[in-house]
Amino acid sequence: MTLPPKLVGLDEFTFEIPQSERAGMRVPGILFSNAALLSAVEGDPSLEQLANVATLPGIVEHSLAMPDIHFGYGFPVGGVAAFDLSEGVVSPGGIGYDINCGVRLLRTSLRREEVVPHMRELLDALYRAVPSGVGSKGGLSLTGSEMDEVLAGGAGWAVARGHGRKEDLAVQEEEGCLSKARPSGVSANARKRGLRQLGTLGSGNHFLEVQAVDQIFYPEFALALGLEPGKVVVMLHTGSRGLGHQIATDYIQEMDAKLAREGVTLVDRQLSCAPISSEEGQRYLGAMAAGANFAWANRQLITDGVRKAFRDVFHRPDQELDLSVIYDIAHNIAKEERHRTEGVERSVLVHRKGATRAFPAGREEVPAPYRPFGQPVLIPGDMGTASYVLAGLPSSMTRSFGSSCHGAGRLLSRHAAVRRFRFDEVTRSLGEKGILVRAASREGVTEEAPGAYKNVEEVVKVAEGAGLTRRVARLVPLGVVKG
Repeated sequence: MTLPPKLVGLDEFTFEIPQSERAGMRVPGILFSNAALLSAVEGDPSLEQLANVATLPGIVEHSLAMPDIHFGYGFPVGGVAAFDLSEGVVSPGGIGYDINCGVRLLRTSLRREEVVPHMRELLDALYRAVPSGVGSKGGLSLTGSEMDEVLAGGAGWAVARGHGRKEDLAVQEEEGCLSKARPSGVSANARKRGLRQLGTLGSGNHFLEVQAVDQIFYPEFALALGLEPGKVVVMLHTGSRGLGHQIATDYIQEMDAKLAREGVTLVDRQLSCAPISSEEGQRYLGAMAAGANFAWANRQLITDGVRKAFRDVFHRPDQELDLSVIYDIAHNIAKEERHRTEGVERSVLVHRKGATRAFPAGREEVPAPYRPFGQPVLIPGDMGTASYVLAGLPSSMTRSFGSSCHGAGRLLSRHAAVRRFRFDEVTRSLGEKGILVRAASREGVTEEAPGAYKNVEEVVKVAEGAGLTRRVARLVPLGVVKG
């Protein structure tokens, strides 16, 4: 049996797997964590995955893991790695099956005391407006040509067809569209799976959550974001649904087959990959970008549904309710970015799997209204505690390729959570805290029970202590719609 990789503490929030720890490691592995979180990861397979990623060709500087690390496919969830464009590889396991799973935050003009008396009615309206659950359909039906347009146009396609506002696009990562998308690389099977899923939430850890602003830590940035204590916001978390999953499946199988033909053996077959510059690598990146665009269009359609639900319950026009997009951030994605590595600024392909971009103030990629403060980073916790808005810091560029965590991170697998928690106990505990839940299934609640997740307060403490982000606002849940 292989022993877990040895961790060496570099400082209170930084731990290293030395390059000498495993044969084939080209760079060290770096984990951002602290004493409170380490016990949940030491000996966990995710550390083995962190070391395995460091063996991939063309990897630059180090393999990274965020404080919300847990076991995933190939890369650990919370994994970040950058690759040289000429010598490096692209690995679908470093992006994830749910391409561009991400989080969007909307603000409202409503205060907590206005919304709480109507929470049950509001959750029912949100549940009707946004289909959810395993394999959920009932979203916008697409023709074949419309699917091509979605895959190429992203959130902009939805807005152009009346599903949103033009100003929604300016406050999304990449303005809700990757220009290098190649719809031709998306298979007929992937397209079929997505035909009726645009505007649907799905299952698993995907959710719609009505929240209230609880605390402000960075008043100037909070003001720019339109956040103030007591104001109600809506957070939504979903991705590219079955379409993105199928894209990942298709290309993993293709890369597996080619590596087998060439007699290449990887330290972990789940790290299946292709050279970035190869025909296979470029086709995958074009298809991945198309899947990412589908996810942005999906969150845009869901935003349209959220606005309708609020209008129906509060009988006020959109302008009066506000319901503006604060920001939309991607989790599972790979992007070509400029970073300073080994003393030279160059373009690299950054894989972020269960990790978010966290660029600092002044970067042109940050929307103009937020550029003086840094990029917003949206961190959902579990449905019984809190979520956070953070801001990217300059030190994130040198420490983590401008990256941070993406949430609290799982402590238990979904199967383990279902075995440990009971639906009635979870909903009663949440109800005692004043949190209502509307779910498509009992399992959708138990597998996402608060006890299945790490402590988001500790995760955020590490992200801040490691110099990746700083806290802007704390948000607490009032009601949750689960798939």
